[in-house]
Order: sequence, then C-alpha cells, then structure tokens
Amino acid sequence: MKLTLQTRDAVSLQIDAAPGQSVLAAAEAAGLYPPAMCRDGQCGQCAAHVRAGSYEMGPHSAAALPAGPGGVLLCRCLPTADLVVALPYDDAQLPRQSVPVRAAVVEALHPCGAAAVSLVLRLVPDAASGQAADFLPGQYMELRLPGGTVSRAYSLANLPNWDGELEFLIRLVPGGAFSGWLATTAKPGDRLELRGPLGHFTLDEASPRPRWMVGGGCGFAPLLSMLRQMASFQDPTPVKLIYGVNRAAEAVPEALLAELRADLPQLETILAVWQPEPGCTAFQGSSAEALAVALKTAATPPDLYVCGPPKMLDAVLAVARAAGLPPAQIFAERL
Repeated sequence: MKLTLQTRDAVSLQIDAAPGQSVLAAAEAAGLYPPAMCRDGQCGQCAAHVRAGSYEMGPHSAAALPAGPGGVLLCRCLPTADLVVALPYDDAQLPRQSVPVRAAVVEALHPCGAAAVSLVLRLVPDAASGQAADFLPGQYMELRLPGGTVSRAYSLANLPNWDGELEFLIRLVPGGAFSGWLATTAKPGDRLELRGPLGHFTLDEASPRPRWMVGGGCGFAPLLSMLRQMASFQDPTPVKLIYGVNRAAEAVPEALLAELRADLPQLETILAVWQPEPGCTAFQGSSAEALAVALKTAATPPDLYVCGPPKMLDAVLAVARAAGLPPAQIFAERL
C-alpha cells in the first residue's frame, strides 16, 4: 500500500506500508521518525489526521485522539488501502534520524511549589553525543526509571548547554509510578535512561507579534525554557505569562518569577487560582478565564503558546478560537 504523508507546509512524502503495519512503523522503516512516545495508543503524541483512504484503528484511548474528522494515532492507524495522512508540523520538523537515547544521573532534587519538584539531571558523556545538552527550548524528553519498567515524558525547563545539565519540573501525582519514585526513592547518583529531545513546541522567532504564554500544572516548564531563551537573547518582544494552579500554594516560587522579570522587564505575569483561599490576590478562576479577560483588551492579537493538561488546553484553545485568533498564531503542547 502507498502512504502519502503531508506536512503542514504542504510537502508530500511517499512511503510504502506492508499489510498489518501501522503508519508509524511504515514511516520509521522509510527513515522518517514522527514524534511518538508510548506507541500503544495512550499518550496522543503521534496524533495526525487521515485525509483520504481507509484504515482501521487498533486498541487506543479515545481521549488521545485529536479532534476533527479523520483524527488518528499513527502508532495504531492500520491502512487497509492507500492513505493520505496530514501531519501537524512542517517538513523541517520531521526527523530523518532515530531519536537519541542517552544515560543521565540525578544531580539534584528539590521542591518547586507545594505539588511539584525540580529534577536536575547530568548527562553521561558518550562517543556519539559528547556531554552537551542539545535541544530547543520548549521540547521534551522521555525519562525511563532504573530497571526500564516505567517511562514518562517531561518538558525541559532550562536552556541548552555544554555541561549536560537538564532540568525538569515534575508534578507529584498521588499514586503515580514516576512521581512516586521521585517522592520516596530518588536520590543523587541514580541513573536514568533518556530518549529525546522530542516535540515541536518551540518559539516562532520570525514573528513580530507579542507572545502570550498560558500554562497549567507542569506546563510551566517549557514556557520557562522559552522565557529563559528570550532573556538570554535580550529579546524585546512583549510577552505575557498566564499560569494556572488549583491552589495558590502550588504556584512556582515567586523568586523564580522575579528573576524572569529582572531579565525580561517587559514580562507581565498573571497567576490564576482555581480554588482561592480567603485573601487571595491572584486572578480567581482558571487560566482559560484569565486569558478570556486579557484578550478583551489586547491591542494586538498575540501569538499564543499553550501547554498543560488536556482539559486545560482544550479550554484555552476554545477561548482563543472564540476570540478569533488565527490557527497559525496558536502553538500548543498537550501533557
């Protein structure tokens, strides 16, 4: 069977698929590596849309499917005839090499608000990649626990560097396999396996428009990396950060935000608290509601960067569409 992969910038890539082979497996056999993580239809990282042809979907989570007609997960999409698949990224963002796998050790672990931790890793030098931590602000990596039984994807919060340092802000989920390890077992010197960098949630540096960033949960991590990049480059672009939490105690430390404001004097920050306690001075409501209020007085339609849990992301995107923001000005990463 013939598969046509169409990228967002209208490049068509022709590949073959064997009977019973998923679109993801066929692409990788042809030397193309679409973003993917769990490979069992649960995470949604390999979401795309079928534009023509017939297919079957293997076992998967309905919540992971992208919205709209023909929404599929490449790891579970099994062509039954020639197929045309639209990918949600440009041709230049479709890797032609397999994703690197690296080893790293835990260097530091400390609280970041009431419900998250900062995990700092140090890459182990290897012959192929050396020591450097090479990634784009906004990207994520897949972390695998010692023993290789549990893996999770987390966004990077720091900047690329030659020292091999990687920082992740990870929400502690009660009963979570990975966050449970962080809360009870992890210690400096523990060794992890990393796969990445992955993802296309990065700044459009060619755009002259203001940047508005909206995050929830640990969706703050990639936005922090982007803001640090702007500070490093002394980027004067107007920027607003809207960050939503359930309780005020879960917010990232004020010292971190103060550091950002010192390096980015044009940065405006809005904390949105969903369950405010008496005396709370933050915006009372969700990050989507805070965005809706802010958009009403926006002088220029901004570029919108959104990262967070599915429900939060869907609510923010609904607000953006209702406000008339063009799809080309909306960049999103689902956690």
